[in-house]
Amino acid sequence: MNNTSLKSRLIAMNFLEFAVWGAYLTSMGTFLATHGHGSIIGWFYSIQGIVSIFMPGIMGIIADRWMQAQRLLGLCHLLAGLFMAAAGIYGLNDGFDVGILFTLYALSVAFFMPTIALSNSVAFNALTTAGMDTVKDFPPIRIFGTIGFICTMWIVDLCGFQQTSMQFIVSGGLSVLLALYSQTLPACPIKEALPSGGRPADSVLHALGLDAFKLFRQRRMAIFFIFSMLLGVSLQITNGYANPYITSFKEIPEFANTFGAQHANILISLSQISETCCILLIPFFLGRFGIKKVMMIAMAAWVFRFGLFGTGNPGPGVWMFVLSCIVYGVAFDFFNISGALFVDQNTEGEIRSSAQGLFMIMTNGLGATCGTLTAQAIVNHFVYNVDPAMQLDGWRECWFIFAGYALVVLVLFALIFKETKAVAKQ
Repeated sequence: MNNTSLKSRLIAMNFLEFAVWGAYLTSMGTFLATHGHGSIIGWFYSIQGIVSIFMPGIMGIIADRWMQAQRLLGLCHLLAGLFMAAAGIYGLNDGFDVGILFTLYALSVAFFMPTIALSNSVAFNALTTAGMDTVKDFPPIRIFGTIGFICTMWIVDLCGFQQTSMQFIVSGGLSVLLALYSQTLPACPIKEALPSGGRPADSVLHALGLDAFKLFRQRRMAIFFIFSMLLGVSLQITNGYANPYITSFKEIPEFANTFGAQHANILISLSQISETCCILLIPFFLGRFGIKKVMMIAMAAWVFRFGLFGTGNPGPGVWMFVLSCIVYGVAFDFFNISGALFVDQNTEGEIRSSAQGLFMIMTNGLGATCGTLTAQAIVNHFVYNVDPAMQLDGWRECWFIFAGYALVVLVLFALIFKETKAVAKQ
């Protein structure tokens, strides 16, 4: 297989991977709020984090030791797609039981969340096997994942699905399609288990397939993973609350007919469009500045992301929303994509899938869970539990609180994390 053909196949995988997510991730909050469940938006987003605490790690272990990653990727997507489609069909009923909907949705994301790390493993393995440079060649491929995310965001918006569970049906169908396509991807060899080294703790980790957790013995890697968790707190906040926030301006006559208030998903999609540009900057920034400065740039971008949401509006202040969406590309890519590349370059081949799973545990697992549940408590306090006339001020206070948190994490990271030259391992 030539390099062009390989890249095309990986592009298709990434496009579908994130198209599945984009169908509901930014609009689900508006669907729930429309049906009177705005106060539990955080639970729907936090379940993604809760399952990411253990499912990516488990699937990474399976991919490292027992089942080829591309096969496991397909199996996970098949199950995720069936459960998500079931949730969508059930949600079309008037007066649906939110508990049943939540259960079907939770089962779906339990199998979807590991696929993000698995798709990275499939891509990294294929590129490395072909003798290509992952830092140089992966970001342009990953761009098409963001394009897929944008496409389904626009489809859901323009088809009028933002306030209905049809968005789940769209996601489920694409997930099943990717399940079938995954079986055609380049094979990922199952690695031989590493020797335990004679230490009792190693033996336990080795027996359980949790060798990647030994990375916490390395001070730099331990600090990196801890701050990945702290920064992961920010990941799902705008996904859960940006759309309901912008859509709420429709209740204010001055903004009711503005494009942003009417088409929040399309406005928010500028964030993903920014991603497609920022991904291309990663090889340059990582090579020129190193992981510490790149992560600090991402943290600073989160400060601006939240702060601009707090000061903008879909009318005369729409430029602040637009600028917030532009800096989101830096905030997300310089953290998620650079972090995945950093983990890939600083782990041994036998545990790379597990290490990617561990990165997901810390970011989309522990970090995102704490972030979304905390954000839910803050939003409920300042927005949903106050007089409607005070809700806009409440929203703004929430965004400033989130910006303040990101600033604290930035300062702590700058003081604690020590940059050393990365050593790529075979």
